[in-house]
Amino acid sequence: MSGTYSNLIYHIVFSTKGRRQLITSAIEAELYQYMDGIIHNLEGKLLEINGVTDHVHLLVKLKPKRALSDIIRDLKASSSKWLNEEKSRFHKFAWQDGFGAFTVSQSQIERIAGYIRNQKNRHKKSDYKTEFLELLVKNKVEYDVRYLWT
Repeated sequence: MSGTYSNLIYHIVFSTKGRRQLITSAIEAELYQYMDGIIHNLEGKLLEINGVTDHVHLLVKLKPKRALSDIIRDLKASSSKWLNEEKSRFHKFAWQDGFGAFTVSQSQIERIAGYIRNQKNRHKKSDYKTEFLELLVKNKVEYDVRYLWT
């Protein structure tokens, strides 16, 4: 878009369906590289990615020409399809239906990237549900607990 200037940075979080522990060390690096390629093909830039066996965190910079929900839909659909087709033991891999997305200012990129890089240490002490609720509260996102874990 000519004449459009933006710096749209998001911290995105989503889990495997049912929070199944499927993102093992055997596939993690390849999955993250594949997701980086998807984001690149959607004209975005992956700044950081990490997670644990049941969820993933991404720090991404996106262009305003596509809706965030469309990008996440395409990212989850393409990566789960790839896992189901290319990695035979993941024939039923799926991501959760929803996601969390939080805007990040330019001045906070390194802090959020560090938070994402530290996921494995963080989850020695707390689980995904606790972390996700903390993110919602910290970012002042209204939610209905009845719909959080479906």
